Amino acid sequence: MTLPSFADPSDSALPLHIIAQSELDDWLSQQPENVATWVATHGFKGAIGQALIVPNHTGAPAFALAGYGAPDTRARGRFHLAAAFSKLPKGIYTISSGLPAEEAEVEALGCLLAGYRFDRYREQTAMGARLAPPDGINPTELQAIAQGEALTRNLINTPASDMGPDDLEQAARDLTEQHGAQISVISGDDLLAQNFPMIHTVGRAAEQPPRLIDMSWGEAGPTITLVGKGVCFDTGGLNLKPGASMGLMKKDMGGAAAVLGLAHMIMSTGLAIQLRVLIPAVENSVSGNAFRPGDILTSRKGLTVEINNTDAEGRLVLADALAFAQETEPDLIVSMATLTGAARVAVGTDLAPYYCDNERFSDLLDAAAQTQADPVWRMPFHTPYEVMIEPGIADLDNAPKGGFAGSITAALFLRRFVDTSTYAHFDIYGWQPSDAPARPKGGVGQATRALLKTLQEMAGQ
Repeated sequence: MTLPSFADPSDSALPLHIIAQSELDDWLSQQPENVATWVATHGFKGAIGQALIVPNHTGAPAFALAGYGAPDTRARGRFHLAAAFSKLPKGIYTISSGLPAEEAEVEALGCLLAGYRFDRYREQTAMGARLAPPDGINPTELQAIAQGEALTRNLINTPASDMGPDDLEQAARDLTEQHGAQISVISGDDLLAQNFPMIHTVGRAAEQPPRLIDMSWGEAGPTITLVGKGVCFDTGGLNLKPGASMGLMKKDMGGAAAVLGLAHMIMSTGLAIQLRVLIPAVENSVSGNAFRPGDILTSRKGLTVEINNTDAEGRLVLADALAFAQETEPDLIVSMATLTGAARVAVGTDLAPYYCDNERFSDLLDAAAQTQADPVWRMPFHTPYEVMIEPGIADLDNAPKGGFAGSITAALFLRRFVDTSTYAHFDIYGWQPSDAPARPKGGVGQATRALLKTLQEMAGQ
């Protein structure tokens, strides 16, 4: 895969004018008649997604136009330049006019993200257009962000036949080597010996043994631990999913993919934090030794958990990892997981719902989500619902009955394993259901760009 990158500026770069619908008439009034005629003949109105090459008197390209729409249509989406840029023919383009300075960073990033292709199993046609970095942005940082997003997408898009716990561990090792980080892995029965019983229980039925991946980087700054759900495939266990519900379960390691992509962004930009990444990597399979409904498990923290549904396994593996994360009392623990269908019912596929009781963190994150075109939505740790996760026979219930508030009760379950650190939990989807500007159908990162900006603020950068 070609890594997303800006083109080197050159004399041969074609000027690109970004035209909003309300500005088209004024722009045309300043152009020669032949240009105005060409634009009108080809039906260019400045709508989002419209792209046009305008020739000179010899017929060679003179410059390009990209529609930027109207404020009301821009408010209904994001990465508007990418919608047009991806339709331009092969070549290097440099933005000459029309792009508001405050939007240059997001729109340039969108052009990088639009070039993503998942070509592991089939040759894909590359996007021909490449953008020279516009003025006023940090191209190195934007490339790091786009490359981190590409890593996340690749990991999610790869099927479980090639992305089991072994392969997820190798992806973490590759990232560790790339950035000079450190890594250790606890696998198989060693999980029991070192007191990670729920990670072991969930993954023991699979051919590839369960494991806990532990990566660290950085020596100064706030201590930040990212915990990503790494369920490489989820059959539902003995509470077997229907076939239709199992179809996208290769993406159930989307939380792990997201934290690895975010880790790449952090390390590539040299963010002044002490980073730790924990990934419980398992496959929730069916065999004679699979865990059962009605089992009661004892977690690393000592809390007992009644299993009322083996398909609610993600919170089990995260719980042991969160308890382990808390033992070093980092300043911030963030968990990311494709955890509940209830989250999708609540906010759909585009928003990343999150839970956090720290107002400063939430304020920083919400502001970053706006500037980074990376939408999130704060959900409540609604304490009165704690009773719903207390079954009586054990300390906790992994799948409360009733069907209400499923994302909230899952978040409350996880919060029981974090005591003193600031904690934020993201219940992401990790999948783009249909093509959109800069976001092709398939695996996608959510909340990682907003988190990177938030961590930069926390680190004073």
